[in-house]
Amino acid sequence: MDKTMCGAPVDLSFRCLNRLTDAWIETPSSGLRPLKKNIERKYLSCSLRLSNNSISHLCGLHETLSHFLAEPLRLAWLDLSFNKLTHIEEVLSELLGLRVLYLHGNNIHTLSEVDLLGGLPHLYSITLHGNPIEKNKTYRDRVISVLPQLKTMDFSAVTQEERVLAKLWYQSNNRCRDTRKSLH
Repeated sequence: MDKTMCGAPVDLSFRCLNRLTDAWIETPSSGLRPLKKNIERKYLSCSLRLSNNSISHLCGLHETLSHFLAEPLRLAWLDLSFNKLTHIEEVLSELLGLRVLYLHGNNIHTLSEVDLLGGLPHLYSITLHGNPIEKNKTYRDRVISVLPQLKTMDFSAVTQEERVLAKLWYQSNNRCRDTRKSLH
């Protein structure tokens, strides 16, 4: 990855944003590292923080990425924690360069929606704790089986034993589904 693109995160956290497009009129916070811009005044960064807002859906995500980032397709780190998201939306599955995704502290209810993220080849870290899906007894197994390349989940390392157990859980679960289908 080009080091000029790995600048400081574009930080739009704690802005009382209800919609992603509300961010467009905001100036990102400056952290310890200065934000660098290209000639078009777009940020040379692969990271976007939108945590601690009131965002309830991801309508306009691509447009928001294009508004702020010089190379939106190279987004590697997205923080949507502590918002009001109720679903893992399909638009996240289109972020093929994504390596880190924070979704903790939202209101995501449907564990099977994690399956949408299965096509993200580089996703190695995800957070989903603090969502209703965490109460599902198969929560961790399901997420690890869908995302076998994960190194960390909920800020905790994914062990080799967990990978094996998740794979077994997945195979067993699919066998049960196949058996039910053949009975009908």
